Amino acid sequence: MVKNSLNVSTLSEGFVLDHIQAGKSMEIYKHLKLDKLDCCVAIIKNASSKKMGKKDIIKIECPIDVIDLDILGFIDHNITVNIIKDEKIVEKKRLELPKKITNVIKCKNPRCITSVEQQLEHVFVLTDVENQVYRCQYCEEKYGHRH
Repeated sequence: MVKNSLNVSTLSEGFVLDHIQAGKSMEIYKHLKLDKLDCCVAIIKNASSKKMGKKDIIKIECPIDVIDLDILGFIDHNITVNIIKDEKIVEKKRLELPKKITNVIKCKNPRCITSVEQQLEHVFVLTDVENQVYRCQYCEEKYGHRH
């Protein structure tokens, strides 16, 4: 019987992002800016999962300091991050909601300085952990999480 485990033998160093909500992998690909990095990426969509029914998985081969994983906690903190070194899982990282996110969501307030000053970064700060509420750093416009 084949044991159902992540095949990481093809990765010398990088990440395997597991338990991604089915269909979310392309959004994560975009937010992690994987299209701009010179690294090998494999996306597995709609894999079967005992825990979730269906899930996406992303395998990324790259130096582990190249990618900012904070954004994953914002998108979905249930994603499992397996850190790979020398073809082995060396750490499973638990994700948390980041305290601050930059240029992930945009402020919708037309009076916010970010709608006037186009070059300003869109910075949102976590103000309510329990309800996953972020507020614009400049005008305090509320962004409620999608859950």
